[in-house]
Amino acid sequence: MIFVMLLDLGAFSKSESHVVSFKEAAIWSAIWVALAVGFYFFLRNYGYLIHDISSPEALEAVRGRLFKTLDLPEAYELAKQKFQNNMALEYITGYLVEYSLSVDNIFVFILIFSSFGVRPKFYKKVLVWGILGSIFLRFIFIFLGAALIQRFDWILYIFGAFLVYTGIRILFTDDEEENIDTKNHPAVKITSRYFNVYETFVSDRFFIRNKYKNNKVFVTPLFVVIIVIAFTDVIFAVDSIPAIFSITKDPYIVFFSNVFAIMGLRSMFFFLVNIIDMFTYLKYGLGVLLTFIGVKMLAHHWLEEWGFSNQHSLLVIVGILALSIILSLAFPPKEEAEKQV
Repeated sequence: MIFVMLLDLGAFSKSESHVVSFKEAAIWSAIWVALAVGFYFFLRNYGYLIHDISSPEALEAVRGRLFKTLDLPEAYELAKQKFQNNMALEYITGYLVEYSLSVDNIFVFILIFSSFGVRPKFYKKVLVWGILGSIFLRFIFIFLGAALIQRFDWILYIFGAFLVYTGIRILFTDDEEENIDTKNHPAVKITSRYFNVYETFVSDRFFIRNKYKNNKVFVTPLFVVIIVIAFTDVIFAVDSIPAIFSITKDPYIVFFSNVFAIMGLRSMFFFLVNIIDMFTYLKYGLGVLLTFIGVKMLAHHWLEEWGFSNQHSLLVIVGILALSIILSLAFPPKEEAEKQV
């Protein structure tokens, strides 16, 4: 996975910055989806390695800590297989949630690039470093959140209420063109406070030494955009990470589902950037999705008693996303429909 990640990010490429083609984006999107699905099968067969389970006692300890509602058979091998199947199901459900919610990031990334005047051929380099920064920040967020949830169960209710609020806000917010105040953005202010910021872009460089100002090192606006991208992803993580904690309490499953979704986000950005306007109702689908997950967190005790499992959650999530995509394609915006006539 690490090798593919470095290959996708261009660690072995010496070519200059270029505009990522639709074909290239489609290939890398398919590769990352395939890897994510491959990890699902890895968990089904070797999930015990994640928690170093080598005995019935170790399995029971992990179950009691992270999977309290999971009933396991007495036979160790059968119990281990059921445990792995449950891990795999939680992972693929969480991945689907994270990957679908990351579509919302694409709308904002497009807005950021437009507001800061970034040229399309530099998009890839900015997203590479911005996404690596967001992975590091999410790592901290995930394991901190997992520790808090294990100690304070009531935090789930706060997460649930927040997700319901966020989902309803998405449903009732007008889809108007937003603007980013590039001078007063919090990430820009923080960067300007601790770094010397150069006034103009200098090709695809992040740093430049200004010989007219005592050879001081300045960061370029392209570096500032990276900070804004990472900062924005952390804001989105406030929605998406609590959402996946409604599916699993296992920090490793949360982390891997996030990593695969985020790495797939970069290629998906270039894949969808030119056709994103076709999916008019996807935004509302994401609002319904967040509301459903929030309600599930608030009512998780009752839902468990009624037998509402992760299989049911997966079916609901797939149904919401599929319906929003079908409606978008069946009822395109008036402007888009006129183009097709």
